[in-house]
Amino acid sequence: MDTIEAIINRRSIRQYTDQNITEDNINTILRSAMYAPSAMNYQPWHFIVVNKKNVINELQNIFPHADMLKQTTLLIIICGDTELERSTDYIVQDCAAATQNALVTVHSLGLGAVWLSVYPNKDVIAGLKKKFELPDSILPVTAISIGFPAEVIENEERFNINRVHTNKW
Repeated sequence: MDTIEAIINRRSIRQYTDQNITEDNINTILRSAMYAPSAMNYQPWHFIVVNKKNVINELQNIFPHADMLKQTTLLIIICGDTELERSTDYIVQDCAAATQNALVTVHSLGLGAVWLSVYPNKDVIAGLKKKFELPDSILPVTAISIGFPAEVIENEERFNINRVHTNKW
């Protein structure tokens, strides 16, 4: 799939079949995420791959508004390491870039995904830290629910020339 096509046609998919995602696809998604740009190239990310349905089910109590977890077979939690990058602001940006790379890759593989916000929701952060026994230096930033799509969401035009300002406001 062409890169621009993948970016423009990617949509948030919240309904999945029960088909499991292969280890090769998981590694491709993680590899792509790790090629994201990061501030000063610190690459402060860590990834928690959750592919056991009982663990995913337990996470439904942590994530508000995450009904898609009832169907998903894979959740990837993207975390930042404050020992690798001390600025939370940069960690959030770096993990967001990794998340976007992963989302585009998921779409290009014919899978579906939705971005789940973690940071700055203190309750979600605390829940994930407790559930996965994360070290103090690890900050969960985002999560991605991934699966084989059980829905099709049509492309919509999002380019808005009124939001473009050239050389002045």
